[in-house]
Amino acid sequence: MRRLAVLSFHTSPLLQPGLGDSGGMNVYVREMASALARIGIACDVFTRRTSHLEPDLVEVEPNFRVHYVTAGPVTELPLSSLEAYIGAFTEGVLTAITDQSGLPLDESQGGRYDAIHANYWLSAIAGHTLKHELGLPLISTFHTLDRVKAEADPETSPEAFMSRRATAEAQVIGCSDAVLASCDVEAEQLVELYGADPRRISIIPLGIEHAFFAPGNRDAARAAVKLPASVTLLLFAGRLQPLKRADIAVTTLAELTRRGEDCHLAIVGGPSGPHGDETLTSLRTLVQDLDLGSRVHFVDPQPHHLLSSYYRAADVVLVPSRSESFGLVALEAATCGIPVVASNVGGLSTLVLNGETGFLLDEPDPSLYATAVQEITDDASQATAFAAKAVDLAAPYTWRRAATTLAELATALVAKQLVEC
Repeated sequence: MRRLAVLSFHTSPLLQPGLGDSGGMNVYVREMASALARIGIACDVFTRRTSHLEPDLVEVEPNFRVHYVTAGPVTELPLSSLEAYIGAFTEGVLTAITDQSGLPLDESQGGRYDAIHANYWLSAIAGHTLKHELGLPLISTFHTLDRVKAEADPETSPEAFMSRRATAEAQVIGCSDAVLASCDVEAEQLVELYGADPRRISIIPLGIEHAFFAPGNRDAARAAVKLPASVTLLLFAGRLQPLKRADIAVTTLAELTRRGEDCHLAIVGGPSGPHGDETLTSLRTLVQDLDLGSRVHFVDPQPHHLLSSYYRAADVVLVPSRSESFGLVALEAATCGIPVVASNVGGLSTLVLNGETGFLLDEPDPSLYATAVQEITDDASQATAFAAKAVDLAAPYTWRRAATTLAELATALVAKQLVEC
């Protein structure tokens, strides 16, 4: 494979994670494209233009470019309204990756694209059309799946399993030449909930930029990010939306305080999704009602590489999400040698070794989370052992390894007959 067209319709990989709809997927697309570029594969990422200040093309680094495609109003739009503009986006990408006659680009224009990699269900719809228009293999990465989220939410009605999004995901999964899963659990969900062909699922875990995420001095990190030096510090890092359950982190702090522990909590992230602002407001109200105002530190979303200082500042990272396809926060924490207490769901069950690098909990019970935190922080030797084991666990996860595996997969697909639907 020489050249890959990457679709990231609803969010640009150049946006800062933690703002609006940007999160782990933004990190994934940017880091994967960068890693592919560094092994000699030209990556062109196509995303929807949201500002007149965005140029048509950004040269991020050699072999890695981001194209802004006009599709709908040139402004930020709610994620729920973007499906209406998939057609315009698809046409814009088609124009960009073919010549004026609709033929593959010649060598003077960079050469033809060998495959399409679509990220998230909206991009996957566009990728599905482009696959059939151009006869190119389609690789789909969904990042989150609607039926998985519905299964994780007890208040969701059965009809959610046949939502427009879930139906579109099932259709694209059925026609993708390869579907990428980040772990065994996600692969099983694709088969069980969507009837995916296991032979077309490839498990490619995310990576870590170990130059940024690594163990370091806790006191220095706390000084750098201006957090208290002499307390037990808990960290929640992620978008503020109901799925992530930041409220469990707050109530865990309340329980620890009730038990006489001198603890603080840093919440790093911003509102996301249709209920983001409501989530932030309710969190602030909860903090006030529990009289934790002096112990909870709300921190605006940070540039991704600066998050490492917050991890190194923490004693324990909390990841109480209802659902996580992978759980990048848990892996980043492990890379920095920080124990994690997380919900036993999705990829988190593969990134936290229960009783060895942290604890996995089956119930969103603040009392259970508080006890798990105490088991780590009350025993210095155990905390040190957890930290060392976490670093060992995270060591194999690199973006170069992920990119090399993806490149090998795409090269094999180019030689195969395309899946039909």
